[in-house]
Amino acid sequence: MLKVGGGAVLIAAIVAVFIVATQGRDPDLEAREHEAREYMLHLDKATGLRKNRASLAEWEYTSNITKENEEKSIQTHLELSRQEKAAWEETKMYGWQDFQDFTLRRMFKKYSQLGVAALPDDKFQALMRTVSGMESNYATAKICSYKNESKCDLSLEPEITEIFSTSQDPEELKHAWVEWHNAAGATAKKNFTDYVNLYNEAAKLNGFDNVAEWWQSEYEVPDFEEQLAKLWEDVKPLYQQLHAYVRKRLRDKYGDKVVSARGPIPAHLLGNMWAQTWNNIESFTRPYPDKKEIDVTQAMRDQNYTPMKMFQMSDEFFRSLNLTAMPEKFWKNSIIEKPTDREIVCHASAWDFFDGEDFRIKQCTTVDYEYFQTTHHEMGHIQYYLQYRDQPVVFRDGANQGFHEAVGDTIALSVSSPKHLRRVGLATGDAEDEQTEINQLYKMGIDKIAFLPFAYTLDLFRYGVFRRKTLPEDYNCHYWKLREQLQGVEPPVNRTEDDFDAAAKYHVSSNVEYARYYVSFIIQFQFHRGVCQLAGEHAAGDPNKKLVDCDIYQSVAAGNALANMLKMGSSKPWPDAMEALTGQREMKADGLLEYFRPLHDWLRAENQRTGEHIGWEPTNMEYCTPSQLSELNVKEPSSSPATQQSDS
Repeated sequence: MLKVGGGAVLIAAIVAVFIVATQGRDPDLEAREHEAREYMLHLDKATGLRKNRASLAEWEYTSNITKENEEKSIQTHLELSRQEKAAWEETKMYGWQDFQDFTLRRMFKKYSQLGVAALPDDKFQALMRTVSGMESNYATAKICSYKNESKCDLSLEPEITEIFSTSQDPEELKHAWVEWHNAAGATAKKNFTDYVNLYNEAAKLNGFDNVAEWWQSEYEVPDFEEQLAKLWEDVKPLYQQLHAYVRKRLRDKYGDKVVSARGPIPAHLLGNMWAQTWNNIESFTRPYPDKKEIDVTQAMRDQNYTPMKMFQMSDEFFRSLNLTAMPEKFWKNSIIEKPTDREIVCHASAWDFFDGEDFRIKQCTTVDYEYFQTTHHEMGHIQYYLQYRDQPVVFRDGANQGFHEAVGDTIALSVSSPKHLRRVGLATGDAEDEQTEINQLYKMGIDKIAFLPFAYTLDLFRYGVFRRKTLPEDYNCHYWKLREQLQGVEPPVNRTEDDFDAAAKYHVSSNVEYARYYVSFIIQFQFHRGVCQLAGEHAAGDPNKKLVDCDIYQSVAAGNALANMLKMGSSKPWPDAMEALTGQREMKADGLLEYFRPLHDWLRAENQRTGEHIGWEPTNMEYCTPSQLSELNVKEPSSSPATQQSDS
């Protein structure tokens, strides 16, 4: 295994990827490449050491939030940024653009972007403080109980999340929604505004007009934003049918005064703080309520599941595919339950410490079906780390950020299939009939389909902010305008620019690009279809081998193909990695649409039967002033296609 400071394995790995043909080459260019190759060996090794130190410092802070640990983390990052800047200045001296060795040229290209360390020391330190300030505010935010005003120690995890999981009192849900957005969102606006200014300065120093262009450059395609829009157009008809059906069921439950027949859905009623997934309303909205429901959470609790057992089961699933077992240090160093003696960032995360040995997960696990899936998702990140750990450090990343997010979710699609749940004793009975299958697809749909417009919105909003098209005085107006247009949801109460609701989402407060999740929720179905075909679990048009029934557990063929893609890391452009597993070189929604086709047909027929309005009319809630709306109408003279009735 690769060790920090050891160097021998790392050098051998890098030399192995620098095998080039030399016949007929320019001897001067060959000499320059040889010198550059030696330099790159040294730089990549030093980068691994720096990344290890940075990750350790960040882990110490996020797993024990104190002012002392925050200061240590900032100072460590500041010291390392100076080293990175010195290396960057030296890297720029090499005329690498005409190198013939593809791998060498790609490494130099990646190292030619310094990142935020390009900022002067004082501004770099200021940027670190704005982000840590937002993250700390988010992690430590507390609200008061609706039922007991004197009890004001409710955290997002687990108390507030539990309220959204179980409560069907719209007033309690509204209270929790408003209080959380006040505590975690509004207080972050000043830090966020400073962060945008500093981050855009860093983008310019790295050769980009702004952070939006910088983030999109990571996907290595010139029309990334257009591709995102095309994917949304492909899946929007399915989402609109799902939205109309769910609105009808919510209206049946809460009444016309709470949920309108033709407007957006109030965001607090969808079972999730951000209305990003709607799993928690499944029990009273599913298509066939009389069909016996598989209660996986209850089965787990009846069988005395523990967080550790959930992680062990996930590890065993990966091993059944002939993939790599979790190393000893993983089990020793990970945090899989919320500590009781300190504050930590509870948002689930997987960590690579860049020494080839130390990989960890930090997750405040509770025993339920949602965390069962989340555990497989985070373990997918670790499996990716394990597979590409022998790559040069600069290539130890996903083919694109969406790939990293999609791997664990691809596994989770198998894990959540009725076939697999029966295999592991979390479900009983025979294969599903048509009604049970629709229920199952619906349950998946209010997770996978419902998430897409939310994920699309979050970075569309930030692209506007980074490009200065959305100014601080318009943050909340523009944020909700996008959420209404694309997602068809509205805030439960009127909002103003004193609010800053975007920062009440972890990824905004913690500076995490979000298009990766949108991409992931599309391409995971491409991956799923690819591995299912290799496992002999899926054949197009075969009613006995539908995608929804596929479980790749114990398929070495599927595992080997997945490993071949994962081992590439980011050493090749992502279309090469995509093609290696799926045979496709583009992100396409066809896998997702095939998976959910029976549900789409059912929703269309059901909405027609009940006379549901498809789409949504403008909200009655206020979140923009009249002058803001006038300005928006000038910029966007045509009505949003998301509000018009359509289907295909």
